[in-house]
Amino acid sequence: MLKLLVKKQLSEIFRVYFYDAKKNKARSKVSTIMFMLWFAVIMIGVLGGIFTMLSRKLCAPMAALDMGWMYFALMGLIAILLGTFGSVFNTFSGLYLAKDNDLLLSMPIPVSAIVASRLVSVYIMGLMYSAVVIIPAWIVYMVTAGVNIKNLFGGMILTLLISVFVMTLSCLLGYVVAKVSLKLKHKSMITVLVSLIFIGGYYFVYFKAQSMITDLLTNLVVYGDKIKGSAYLLFAFGSVGVGDAKAILIMLALVAVTFLMMWFLISKSFLQVATSTGKVSKVVYHKKTMKQESVTKALLFREFKHFTSSPGYMLNCGLGIFLMPICAVALLWKGRKIFIMLNGMFGGQDGSVLLLLTIMLCGLTSMDIMTAPSISLEGKSLWIVQSLPVTPWQVLRAKLDMQLILNSIPVMLCMICTAVVCPFKIGQFVMMILQVLSFVFVMAVFGLFMGVIKPVLTWTNELAPIKQSASVMITMFGGFGYTALLFIGYMMLPGYTLGYMLYIGIFIAVNVVAGLTLYIWLKTKGCDRFAEL
Repeated sequence: MLKLLVKKQLSEIFRVYFYDAKKNKARSKVSTIMFMLWFAVIMIGVLGGIFTMLSRKLCAPMAALDMGWMYFALMGLIAILLGTFGSVFNTFSGLYLAKDNDLLLSMPIPVSAIVASRLVSVYIMGLMYSAVVIIPAWIVYMVTAGVNIKNLFGGMILTLLISVFVMTLSCLLGYVVAKVSLKLKHKSMITVLVSLIFIGGYYFVYFKAQSMITDLLTNLVVYGDKIKGSAYLLFAFGSVGVGDAKAILIMLALVAVTFLMMWFLISKSFLQVATSTGKVSKVVYHKKTMKQESVTKALLFREFKHFTSSPGYMLNCGLGIFLMPICAVALLWKGRKIFIMLNGMFGGQDGSVLLLLTIMLCGLTSMDIMTAPSISLEGKSLWIVQSLPVTPWQVLRAKLDMQLILNSIPVMLCMICTAVVCPFKIGQFVMMILQVLSFVFVMAVFGLFMGVIKPVLTWTNELAPIKQSASVMITMFGGFGYTALLFIGYMMLPGYTLGYMLYIGIFIAVNVVAGLTLYIWLKTKGCDRFAEL
């Protein structure tokens, strides 16, 4: 029974390699093998290669100072972090709040077998992500310091300890996430905010990594003494990798205790969490007069509700909406310094700084392509909106208006902040506003145009039309290509000889003509095509 349950869990995790959700059918054997090879290239070749290079940079100076424990402590912590992050959300959805909990619990299957099978899948996921860090680190250390029984045995034990601890930590964090998610109301917005915080943290660490590594290697002895004195467990954790017997016994005991605590917690709480339906507030009906809304407002509210209820939709097609307020604050905080720096670099070409700021704003708005997948997201429910007593144009107009509203407000805030900190002439500022807003309009109508002519309605997961449809790809790369052309034409080609006002004026004219042409097409032929879908 346990073997069958484990097989079921793994088939669900790696379902994408065997089943094509976009075409709603099983993949061919060749396609499955290619997907698996691609996954191996990403995990072993790319991620493994990155951590191998990091290991080579850290290992030699630490091994030379007989501080192999610090090397393993650092790489082990990275392995725990990556392993936990890679498996915690699988724990949340696969262990506690799996969709088949009710079905399995209704069968004559012991609860312990269900829990054990899901723990095995959590362990495998954690091992997969943590091993891609710690195994290259272990191999690099043996190559650098030499192979002996102690570091060979120590590396094996460290890998085992990390994988078990990652499973334990993932289960504990997954329990917290599951309990919290049952009490949250606005889960989609919280998911987006957490994702944005993680993305911001990632880039902060990425840009600071080189300086942190340099500082660590420069002060190895100082940091080593501090860790031995005030963080003995971290010292013992790293000493496992070099085969220290005392450290191995301490860490084995510690990991075993935390694992048993986790097993006790899951055994006591699994049924409660798995069968919980979340917090349901008691609603008391109060008689009130319903306010009738216009068709236009009702359809627009429908689009906003769909957008804000889908984290994947918001993150993949509306990232610029969240970045533009951050950009506005950054402009008020560091805008003058940025302007002085850019003016020193490009001041020789008149209007270059203003053009770069315009390109930055256009680039931010080009990340917002809500109209491109909006028709595809109707999916098999498209007949509902087509059967309503509304015209096709009213439906398309609501999708168009949503992107225009969500883009125009934050980008205007950015432009106002830009005008506050940068000394522009009023004419230049007006031209910037016209260029950015006309670009917003062109992107919205172009995305809707692509959505009408390239819809994907046969999907089983809404991420398929959001990430894989031709309309999204063409719209996204079209926006990036436009901003690149705006830069190349002025900075590399002789566009700067026309001056900022005339150069941007040409693009504004093109935007208006192209935007109105697409708008008229959508209002006529586009409506006919939408009605026939």
